[in-house]
Amino acid sequence: MGGIGKYILQRVLLTIPMLFILLSAVFLMLRLMPGDPVLAMLGGRNVSPQLIEERRKEWGLDKPLHVQYLDYLAQVVRFDFGRSSRTGKPVVVELFTRLPATLELAIWGIFFAALFGLTTGIWAAVRADKTADHAIRIFHIGSFAIPIFWLGLMFQMIFAVQLDWFPVAKRVSGIYAYTFQPITRFYLLDAIIQRDWNLQLDVLKHLILPAVTLGIALTGFLGRMTRAAMLEVLDADYVTTARSKGLKERVVVLKHALRNALIPIVTVMGLQFAILMGGAVLTETVFSWPGVAGFLVRSLDARDWNAIQGTIVFIGVFIATINLIVDILYSVIDPRVRY
Repeated sequence: MGGIGKYILQRVLLTIPMLFILLSAVFLMLRLMPGDPVLAMLGGRNVSPQLIEERRKEWGLDKPLHVQYLDYLAQVVRFDFGRSSRTGKPVVVELFTRLPATLELAIWGIFFAALFGLTTGIWAAVRADKTADHAIRIFHIGSFAIPIFWLGLMFQMIFAVQLDWFPVAKRVSGIYAYTFQPITRFYLLDAIIQRDWNLQLDVLKHLILPAVTLGIALTGFLGRMTRAAMLEVLDADYVTTARSKGLKERVVVLKHALRNALIPIVTVMGLQFAILMGGAVLTETVFSWPGVAGFLVRSLDARDWNAIQGTIVFIGVFIATINLIVDILYSVIDPRVRY
C-alpha cells in the first residue's frame, strides 16, 4: 500500500475508536441522568404504571444495561435511531429531512466567514503593526467574545424590525410556504432549478442574517489564521523575488503569497464544521430555522429520548466524517503531512 493509502487507512482506524467513545458517552449520559426517562417522555406524572411498564418494554429499557448497550450499538450500525415520541416518525427520517437546511446554513456561514476572515486577515498582514492591523485584530478578538444568540437578536432587531431589509425568521416567506415544492430541500438550489427569480431572492433574504450570524463566529479565528499564514509567506524568498521583478503589490499578495498560505487556512475551514454545528444550535433557535440543531432543541424540550440520542450521535458522526475527509484532502494537497 502506498503512502497515501496507508495514511487514509490510519485516519480511518483512528476515527473508529473516537466514534466508539462518542456512542458510549451518549448512551451513558442519557441513562444516568436523574429522573425516569419513560415518565418524562410520556409527559407527566399522571400516567398509569401499566402504561409506563408497556413503554419501558417497548423501548427496551427493562433490559439489563449491558444488553441495552449492545442493542443500541446494533441499532446505530443499522442507522436505526427508533421513532420520535414527539412526531411519531423515524428519527433518521426526521434528521435527513432537516439536514439540507442545516447544511445550506453551514455552507453560507462558511462562505461569509471566509469572505470576512480572508479579507480582514490579508489586510491586517499587509498593514502589519499599523492602525488598520490593530483595529482588525480587535475585531477578530471581539468576534470570539460576542455570543451568537445575542448577535442574532441584534441583527433581527436592526435589520429585520427597524430597517425591514430582511425577514425575521424561517427559510421562505408565508406566500411560498404552501406553494413551494422543494426538490433537493436545499431551497436556494431548488429555486434556481425551478427558475423562480422571486423565490431565489426570497430564499437569499432569509439566508443572509442567520448565515452572517453564524459566519461571524468563525471570522475571528479564520482572520487570525490568515494573518499569521500571510505574514509567514510575505517574508519568503519567492515573494521577494516577485517584488524585485516589478510586479504590482496586489499581484504579489494575491497570486504568490495567498496561494501558498491557503493550505492551512482551507484545512481550518473544513475543521470548523464542528464549531458551525455547535453554533447552529443557537442560530437555528434564534431564527426558527428548521434544521437538525433546531430539531435537537425541540426534542430536548419534549424529553424525546430517541430523538435526543439519535441527533447527538448523528451530529457526532457527521462531524467525524467531515474531519476525516478534510484530513484526507489535506494529505493530497500537502504530501508532507503523511510523514
